[in-house]
Amino acid sequence: MAGGRRVRSGGAAALCLLLSLTGCAGRTAADSAKGEVQHLLDLRSAALLRHDAQAYGATGASTEYTRLRALPLASWAYRITTLRRTAAGATADADLTYKVAGYDRAPVDTRRTLTLARTASGTWYVSADRPADKSGQQLWDQGTVTAVPGAHSLVLGTGQPAAELRGYARMADEAVPAVSKEWGTDWTRRVVVLVPKSLTGMAGLLGSPAANYRGIAAVTTGEAGGAGQTPADRVVINPDAYAVLGAMGKQVVLTHETTHVATRTHTTAATPLWLSEGYADWIGYLGTDRTPAQAAPELARAVGAGQVPAALPTDKDFGFTSDPTELARAYESGWLACRMIAEQWGAARLAAFYRAVGTHTTRPGAVETALHRVLGLTPDAFTTRWQKYVRAQLG
Repeated sequence: MAGGRRVRSGGAAALCLLLSLTGCAGRTAADSAKGEVQHLLDLRSAALLRHDAQAYGATGASTEYTRLRALPLASWAYRITTLRRTAAGATADADLTYKVAGYDRAPVDTRRTLTLARTASGTWYVSADRPADKSGQQLWDQGTVTAVPGAHSLVLGTGQPAAELRGYARMADEAVPAVSKEWGTDWTRRVVVLVPKSLTGMAGLLGSPAANYRGIAAVTTGEAGGAGQTPADRVVINPDAYAVLGAMGKQVVLTHETTHVATRTHTTAATPLWLSEGYADWIGYLGTDRTPAQAAPELARAVGAGQVPAALPTDKDFGFTSDPTELARAYESGWLACRMIAEQWGAARLAAFYRAVGTHTTRPGAVETALHRVLGLTPDAFTTRWQKYVRAQLG
């Protein structure tokens, strides 16, 4: 055998005997169990994808199948990372990856913990499948998923009537072409919207305390993806806060979040939040009749009191746990900065500036370089110009 290394048979036998004591001569019991459970999960995944309820039930608990059957899946797979034997059977930690057909370029990747037991004949079966510690829930963890497809959207909800979900789909369908008109078409031009039953459900999906999102109507989260990939973005709705908005406010929110989906691949660690949030608000408010004072009431009050911001907001100012007034001023400041660029240089130059910042992978020098190359300004000159604009619009 080319490249092989010959050993004497006696030495090989002694080596094999020695290694067998540590399990290297063949598969250990743990390896065998892990392989059997992985095979079980492969069968379970295949049954789900081909909508075979009977085959799925043969692999264990069927609750997930019932809750998931409305979700259009292009892929679904588990990969066991650890398996721990217990008196009753085993517990497996696994990475679950899945794609929603027609929407996800890259898979959602989430960690799950599965509880397994064995039948009297020794066959493994799944008795429970739940989010791993410190991992957010998936929508089906909260109940049966209802799916409402739109022309450019897919709305997935739990505990919500289909008629309510169709309303979200209509607004998402308006948002997608509105965003493409300004940003361009180099994105999926489709959006997935998750509508849980309540604020508590939203927090469960995001894996954070509900208090962090009280008063926040929606967030966009990239659940998966890596270098060169488009993440599987989800717009997650807080139905409690969303319900108190008027029709225009609801549309602004969905258009804002859809902008985040569109710009994701050009948003990097170099992109300041005043730019990413301000740009999303700028597109969100296009076509509305909101005046600057109406769209930026908190900043208008500050300017009226002679308190023009000394600088553009920092990323810390956008924290959901920040003071609500300061948080509102941060969003309003970013919006007016982007609005100023669009008015004075044009919408195309605003998009080019956003993309130019995103070509950098780290923050230092990114905004400065993009300002010089796209707008011909230094950071100090841009800030001064923005302060003058804020006074003119809100003073």
